[in-house]
Amino acid sequence: MNAKNFFTKDQKLAITKAITQSELQTSGEIRLHIDSNCEVNVLDSATLIFRKLKMHKTELRNGVLFYLAVTDKKFAILGDKGINEKVPENFWDNIKELMLDHFKKQQFTEGLCKGIEMAGEKLKTHFPLQSNDTNEITNEISIGN
Repeated sequence: MNAKNFFTKDQKLAITKAITQSELQTSGEIRLHIDSNCEVNVLDSATLIFRKLKMHKTELRNGVLFYLAVTDKKFAILGDKGINEKVPENFWDNIKELMLDHFKKQQFTEGLCKGIEMAGEKLKTHFPLQSNDTNEITNEISIGN
């Protein structure tokens, strides 16, 4: 199992569509990164990718990264400073639990789409779409090792 072939073209399209739809209501930025392996702590890997993708460079510090290591069956959700200051402490855990329920049933696309929608709803609450909003980060899925 590797990152490049984990999702079909249609599944990638569904995930990208979920990101785009969520971002239509918020100035927040959402991105998915997929690795094949994660040999260190999953949050350390997610943090490294967060910086590599320049998600910490958004104007309002409201980027959210969904990180998935498919072979090692690890995943993390990482929010930037702006969003983390506004959401409840266990917010990302709630999304992770919902996603994990889907992942256990091999419903990876559905789990990611639901998690992305939940993150988008919270971003919309704290960072509503502004008339002068620009898409600061591409919605394309980032694929690593």
